This record gives sequence, structure tokens and C-alpha cells, in this order.
Amino acid sequence: MNGMMVHASPKSKTITLLLCLFLGMIGIHNFYVGRKVRGIVFIVTGGFFTVGVLWDLLMILLNRFKDVDGNIVIVN
Repeated sequence: MNGMMVHASPKSKTITLLLCLFLGMIGIHNFYVGRKVRGIVFIVTGGFFTVGVLWDLLMILLNRFKDVDGNIVIVN
């Protein structure tokens, strides 16, 4: 990643993925990783009109989804 050190989030990738898959429209996965404002936006917009949920699912699967501290959620 461009010579930068990648830090792993203490949050579980599996739990984040399952929350996004089943409760993504209301942003529960964002609350789980500490991204409260984004979670509220997901509630109000229905997961960015579903596109946001699909994007987050892709980012989680590709190990690019970050928690509130900027750490990548990769630990299972």
C-alpha cells in the first residue's frame, strides 16, 4: 500500500460482513466499527439507496473497509 504500514482493526471482519449483509440498509455495520455519522446517514438514506451497502460489502470482501480510526477490518 504505497510503502505505508497497514494496521488491522480489532473488529471482526466476519461480524462486519454479516452485519452489512443482513442489516446494511440501516448501517449497523458502520456503528459496529465506530463510524456513527455514516451509520446515521445510512439510516436516513436506506444505505445510500442500496448502492452504499453494495459498496461496503465489496470493500469488506476486498479488505479495504476501515474502522473509525482508519484501521482496516481484516481480522476474522
